[in-house]
Amino acid sequence: MARRPLQIDVITIFPDIFTGFLGESVIRLAQEKNLVSFRVVNLRDYTSDRHRTVDDRPYGGGAGMVFKPEPIFKAVEELRSPEAEVILLSPRGRKFGQETAVELSRKSHLIFISGHYEGVDERVRQALVTDEISLGDFVLTCGSLPAMVIIDCVVRLVPGVLGHPDSVEEESFSSGRLEYPHYTRPPEFRGMKVPEVLLSGDHQEVARWRRKQAFIRTRLHRPDLLERHGLTEEETSWLKEPQKEQDGK
Repeated sequence: MARRPLQIDVITIFPDIFTGFLGESVIRLAQEKNLVSFRVVNLRDYTSDRHRTVDDRPYGGGAGMVFKPEPIFKAVEELRSPEAEVILLSPRGRKFGQETAVELSRKSHLIFISGHYEGVDERVRQALVTDEISLGDFVLTCGSLPAMVIIDCVVRLVPGVLGHPDSVEEESFSSGRLEYPHYTRPPEFRGMKVPEVLLSGDHQEVARWRRKQAFIRTRLHRPDLLERHGLTEEETSWLKEPQKEQDGK
């Protein structure tokens, strides 16, 4: 039985930002293959005053403005299906990573609330939101960019979107390791040569070289990934090699 297209909706006050993004590269191909469907809605379309007001001053005082609950409730209630995950992009949310992307790619309906100003009325969190996600500990002008980053990560994981099924498995973080180095023609460029093993035609040795290089890169640049996922027996054996070989030199 064929899987229904993943439905992704974005609620934002900057819908035009998404125009180019949704029409390019993997995102465009996913739609052409009928694997993902998008709706980007302008939150201002769900206001009821002539000024299309989406924000107001916070009770209790303070700097900045807060998104009003009424327009967000109207938008979510119009878009929401029974299986929808309603995701608020928020600095207090869980930190986004590849594991989260895999999790979201298995859902059937995602609704992103793209924030702005100082945040949203707390009643939105209490009654509508099923998940909160943050890209990291930094400040952006609005939630549109985080929404696009998360959508890009998620869509490429939907089965059938990428042309080669191994593409997703071999990417950085999919196995808890950084990706191995890549080379293409010419075999020598400005005195820099492609490693001989990649020219050997020995597929087993190539695969082993790639695993080792991925391990070396991860150990040097992201040792936290090794601590989180643990070492394989093969990787443990590499740690017993002389330091020069451990460093891939």
